[in-house]
Amino acid sequence: MKHIVWLLKWVLKASIFFTLFAFALNNQQDVTINFFFGTQWRAPMVLVVLAAFSIGLIAGVLAMLPRWWKHRKAAARARGFSSAQSPSTFNPNQPHGL
Repeated sequence: MKHIVWLLKWVLKASIFFTLFAFALNNQQDVTINFFFGTQWRAPMVLVVLAAFSIGLIAGVLAMLPRWWKHRKAAARARGFSSAQSPSTFNPNQPHGL
């Protein structure tokens, strides 16, 4: 059963890869991006789409970081750890929730 699931995961990954590869091959036409003050960027469409995706991904991660840090700090406080103590330290006398 594990082998079938592993095989299905790889088939899914391969199908996604080949779909994106076909998308890249079908979108090799040059496009022009016009910036301010007459500046232009000419590149294949697939690079423009990849750049837009990358910029969106980076913006999303940067927007998520402050909230993630706040939740991480609150979770550490809820577990009884101070900021100087690492959450990976193990205390056998502390209740563990099981």
